[in-house]
Amino acid sequence: MLALEVGTSMSLAIATVASPLRMDETGVVRIGSSRVMLERVVHAFDAGASAEEIVASHPTLELGDVYATIAFILKNREEVDAYMAKSDAEAERVHRKWERRFSTHELRRRIRERAAQT
Repeated sequence: MLALEVGTSMSLAIATVASPLRMDETGVVRIGSSRVMLERVVHAFDAGASAEEIVASHPTLELGDVYATIAFILKNREEVDAYMAKSDAEAERVHRKWERRFSTHELRRRIRERAAQT
């Protein structure tokens, strides 16, 4: 903790804030003790959501952790963008893998046929 003298008769104790970000065993960055991924907060913040709106959408988050995360995003935008690009690429790779493995084309064809019959 750092103490500052403000004026002649007042002091202000300033504590350093520990980052709420943590990397899980799979390499995904999560917020605080929640399972909410950094990507969720970045996307919401970039879409214009306030910290309060982000917490309302993800009730397991703590408001202070979201503010600290937003501060981290703003101070480390290049690194966050690089992480996001890597995360988005991995998500796309997994999505393509599952699409190949569990194709929905046949299911969609049958649904269209049934809809046409009614």
